Amino acid sequence: MRPRPGSRTRGILLAGPRTLQVVLGRAGIRANKFEGDSATPRGRFRLIRLWWRADRHPHPSTLLPARRINPSLAWCEDTADRRYNRPFQRAADDGGDRLWRDDHLYDFVIEIDHNARPRVAGRGSAVFVHVARPNRSPTAGCVALTRNDLQRLLAMLGPQTRLLIEL
Repeated sequence: MRPRPGSRTRGILLAGPRTLQVVLGRAGIRANKFEGDSATPRGRFRLIRLWWRADRHPHPSTLLPARRINPSLAWCEDTADRRYNRPFQRAADDGGDRLWRDDHLYDFVIEIDHNARPRVAGRGSAVFVHVARPNRSPTAGCVALTRNDLQRLLAMLGPQTRLLIEL
């Protein structure tokens, strides 16, 4: 994947014979990502698993390991928390990026291994591949595709797939 010429917030994803349009972070692609910078990280990433809203969609066709999103599932973005950049079951008073959303952006979420092993506080959390907003506005640092493109892409993905994000 690379930025589209003349745009830092739009990109092109090459997946086998397909060329897909993607949306990137508001700050474009950055090699040295840090928490809150709104940048999509540059690098080569493993696809860990798919998270999806089973109340809205049947189990998607994919070879990626898949888990259902429940109403209390969140992603820890607190750099001082031991759960940083990991999923957790959110209590009413917990912060974090809720995966159960009304806006459908997280109906399908591919977890990538950005800042996963080792996890370094402040190097960025909750960087996903997910559904784009209807107006395709930039993300907070994720890669986003239309729901239809993402569902078609899922059918091509498995544990050996790598996501290469280039400048």
